[in-house]
Amino acid sequence: MKQFAIKLLASGFFTSYGRGFYPGSRGTIPAWLLAYLFLRGNLSGTIACALGFTILSIYISSEAEKIWGHDAKKIVIDEWAGMFVTLIMVPYSLFNYGLAFVIFRLADAVKIWPANIAEKLPGGWGITADDIVAGIQSCLLTHFVIFVINNYL
Repeated sequence: MKQFAIKLLASGFFTSYGRGFYPGSRGTIPAWLLAYLFLRGNLSGTIACALGFTILSIYISSEAEKIWGHDAKKIVIDEWAGMFVTLIMVPYSLFNYGLAFVIFRLADAVKIWPANIAEKLPGGWGITADDIVAGIQSCLLTHFVIFVINNYL
């Protein structure tokens, strides 16, 4: 039962399973939907999810790598944590949240410094840390792009 629960949570409710486009992007969609449909820009809820999923991801990722190996593609709970970090204080709208999603997925794929260093930490710490760093970078870039669009375009 514990192994099933680890697989369920680590895979974002099995969204990272299967073929098709990247499992990390596919696995991030439920977190984005949760934020967009239910949190709806609520700052305290978004911060609570960011903190909660970060803590949960460190543990679940550590356990999941015992099943699938280090930073296996099926592990996407770290993307959930990073997505919630990205959305902190992003003004609630479909455009802004869509922009945040795209920026986060690009930042997570490219692993700009120091995210590329953070992923070298052992176990669930490394699996999660690079996504948290990418989430912080994405949050800042999303806010910058929204500022430019609102003030100069």
